[in-house]
Amino acid sequence: MGLRGDAGLSAEPLTGLPPVNELAAALDAPHAEAVAAARRAIDQRRRALLAGETGPVDLVAAARVVLAQMRRPSLRRVINATGVILHTNLGRAPLPAAARAAVAHAAEGYSNLELDLETGARGSRHAHVEGLLRELTGAESAMVVNNGAAAVLLAAAALAGAGRSIVVSRGQLVEIGGGFRIPDVIAQSGSRLVEVGTTNRTQLGDYERAIEDQERARPAAILRVHQSNFRTVGFVADVSVEQLCGLSVPVIDDVGSGVVAQGLVALGNEPSLHRSVAAGAALVCCSGDKLLGGPQAGLLLGSAAAVTAARSHPLARALRIDKLSLAALEATLALYRDPARARREIPVLAMLDAGDRNLTRKAQALQSAIGDAGSEIVQATAKAGGGALPLLELHGPAVAISERFDPVAVATALRASDPPVIGRIHHGRLLLDPRTLADHEVDLVARVVTDALHSAAPG
Repeated sequence: MGLRGDAGLSAEPLTGLPPVNELAAALDAPHAEAVAAARRAIDQRRRALLAGETGPVDLVAAARVVLAQMRRPSLRRVINATGVILHTNLGRAPLPAAARAAVAHAAEGYSNLELDLETGARGSRHAHVEGLLRELTGAESAMVVNNGAAAVLLAAAALAGAGRSIVVSRGQLVEIGGGFRIPDVIAQSGSRLVEVGTTNRTQLGDYERAIEDQERARPAAILRVHQSNFRTVGFVADVSVEQLCGLSVPVIDDVGSGVVAQGLVALGNEPSLHRSVAAGAALVCCSGDKLLGGPQAGLLLGSAAAVTAARSHPLARALRIDKLSLAALEATLALYRDPARARREIPVLAMLDAGDRNLTRKAQALQSAIGDAGSEIVQATAKAGGGALPLLELHGPAVAISERFDPVAVATALRASDPPVIGRIHHGRLLLDPRTLADHEVDLVARVVTDALHSAAPG
């Protein structure tokens, strides 16, 4: 089987499929790339023939499609229209403009990542954010690692480890996404877990008895874990960080989402870094890419002695943060010096604090562009996501695609667009939530949705 002019390669039975090199020669690409694309296109056609598909197929065109797919980056920008602000599958917190600019600047060439420009001696990468974290939280010292789980692991290993015990309430032996379990983290740190209390009620006396019962081998630390992605309600009791810090054992406080902002109603009773530091926790741990609104990172802050122990632990190097994430984190933290600016410019905070007028304006613009025949405005509920604020419901308008269209087919078409648009299916309809859309994304989403509806057959 060979080339047929502009029509390309015709589809024949299996024995008529062209040699890979022949199809590759018809592609305008480097040899290795063309061969890979040709091989994939031929394999696809072979599978189609074996499945009983018939009819002519332009294999050159098919190979060009494969080539374009190969050249497309695997990690791509997508537009989040789900209404889930910290969508783990979509990379959690979108970065503020200042952080994006800082990343680009740091990536442009070399940087003073571990160089003290004043003395010319080797410096510490933690110095770029330690001052900001101390200023914003009141901590004596601080350091940063590559994510929140790493921060908890390092804190446990640094303050306990080597078979020493860590006391944890049974109600805080939690599991978060990806199978990250507190008992497993403690085991990996080399520490020994001592459980106190029950799943729904733990009292201060439970901790005191655990300390007294092991007086000869005094517990190395108490670990307090915030129930980030769930809540226990009803007949419950727990112990505040202030009470725990009044005991004679260092406290590691894993506050989860890293709240620095103040005054946002949506944040409710989410624990803040400032409170835990003020209470006297030896180490406070949190993520950088949740309610803090920055890049993936794990923050550790607290007493100078505890932070020094964490910095000097062998795990610290394995868990250290890279320069691009560090640049983004520094820029994000700097915005918090002006609380009003932080609420405007850090996307996560702006989405949590979005007013009805702004949401309605974006919803109306999106619905108008799609048209009454294909959509309508409905009331919906957005979520914080990312294992944060599990009970929070953010009510507001959303654009619902008409029931005439198959929601799965439309969602599939939107994911195949460039850039992909991700919505959510609720009660048999595809919803597009303006809360997680930037202003400049509304028109683009409208064009993508309109194209998808034109190609999708009504259900």
